[in-house]
Amino acid sequence: MRKIWLLGLTLASFGTALWFNMRSLPTPIPTVAVSPPKPIRYEQRNFPESIANIVFVPANRRFLVTPALSEKVGTVEEFAEKYEAIAIFNAGFFDPANQKTTSYVIIQGKLVADPKQNDRLVNNPNLKPYLGKIFNRAEFRRYECGQNIKYDIALHNESTPADCQLVDSIGAGPRLLPKLTLVEEAFADNASKRDALGSSQRNARTAVGITDDGSVVLVMVAQKPSVGANSGISLPALADLMKNLGVKKAMNLDGGSSSSLYYKGKTFYGKIDLQGNSIKRPVKSVLVVQEK
Repeated sequence: MRKIWLLGLTLASFGTALWFNMRSLPTPIPTVAVSPPKPIRYEQRNFPESIANIVFVPANRRFLVTPALSEKVGTVEEFAEKYEAIAIFNAGFFDPANQKTTSYVIIQGKLVADPKQNDRLVNNPNLKPYLGKIFNRAEFRRYECGQNIKYDIALHNESTPADCQLVDSIGAGPRLLPKLTLVEEAFADNASKRDALGSSQRNARTAVGITDDGSVVLVMVAQKPSVGANSGISLPALADLMKNLGVKKAMNLDGGSSSSLYYKGKTFYGKIDLQGNSIKRPVKSVLVVQEK
């Protein structure tokens, strides 16, 4: 009986020691797989009356979306060669007659294009009632907020967020999302039936948008040769397309014959003539997508 008691005591002591030894072992740290940075992605979507060329730029410091301006107008291919860009989209409005901007452009904190310096714009009697709104149209902005880059779409007179510095911006308009602001930005006047962009008509158009996570979505919608020169997309339909792409803020860029895109060695033009040939009009300003 004593032997059985001693054996039980020995087993109990061994179990206690084993328990203490197991408690002293280091707790394993779970490993978390680090996802590789997302790359830029190009996608083309075919619609009955248009072809949408879409570039998704993920929200990280590896890629930058910045404006560029040419003293003389140039094609997106010429801009791409100069800036060694991944992608180039046409951007701000300009006057083809004098090649002067009708949109604000700020690059590295410096105002490099001012529509108030365009005499044909300022002295146009038909536009004088609208100049206040024209000089406060939507613009695509890049901020430096500490160590972070943030993109935004705001009206020209809107202030920069606290703790951020405005680095670049380029104007165009109108805003497409969260709502279409044609009247507010003087592109349309319902009383006089003025519609400077033919907003309800199908045309080649270009747009830029920002998603909830800060990614940038650039879109150039081209007319379809098989349909003809009346193909393309309206501004309300362009807003719907941007929304379907997950965009929360969006604005229209210069369109029609200016609509053009360069992506990794390929060039796409949006507007076609009556024979179905692409119209390759040089532009004044662009949005440049580069890898740092």
